[in-house]
Amino acid sequence: MSWKEEKEAFASEILALLYENRMIRSFYRDKPDGWTLVSGLYSPLYIQLRPLVSYPRVFEKVCRAMTRMVQEEAPEITTVIGIAMAGVPIAAGMSLLGIPAGFTRKMDNVKSLESFKEAITKYGEHSLLEGELASGDRLALVDDLVTRFDSKLVAMEQVKYEVQKKGLSNVDVSTVLVVLDREQGGKEAAQKENMKLLSLIPFKTVGLPLLEGVMHPTEWDVIHRYLDDPAEFQNKTEQDRIAGLRM
Repeated sequence: MSWKEEKEAFASEILALLYENRMIRSFYRDKPDGWTLVSGLYSPLYIQLRPLVSYPRVFEKVCRAMTRMVQEEAPEITTVIGIAMAGVPIAAGMSLLGIPAGFTRKMDNVKSLESFKEAITKYGEHSLLEGELASGDRLALVDDLVTRFDSKLVAMEQVKYEVQKKGLSNVDVSTVLVVLDREQGGKEAAQKENMKLLSLIPFKTVGLPLLEGVMHPTEWDVIHRYLDDPAEFQNKTEQDRIAGLRM
């Protein structure tokens, strides 16, 4: 089996398990009124992978698939760094499969590079990164999913800060690994920062087609249309209509 075939098999199995265990939620099955995202926009779909560790079978498959992705697509990586908080258990799981790991510490109220630069002047001597690094390391940041790229850039700066503080040299941190890419600008943001984004499951182009046989046809159709054009769904009349479609 080629890596492409193996990766699709991983994606198909993992997606079905995420949906079954309600880490992928929808208006149709879970919440007819949908969700208001951090951006303020309405969504008939909500993806939350933080409960992964509550489902050992699913968690093990995710970590194994992520490890295989590193081996096949980024074999130069020497250490993975989990982004607090959701990326930490995934990095830890990958370490059990042979890839050394560390993790960034959570910085309160830091969600952008600007807020990071302000916070770092007051942070004191506390470490921003846990785990052992060495000169010459090739690091990959690990997270559950990507929508925008702000949290990844903050994590990258945390790593760079610790590398400089420890006097290490020739350390590269230009790769980000995620379980799921919502395909809403993350890849383009990574390219703009000269970073490589590797996703186990690009949700719009790969994940949703794989869920067509798992979701109800009405549910799948609404989510498919939403991912094509979220703006179409940002009025109350359409949201009320969708809520009325619930099973």
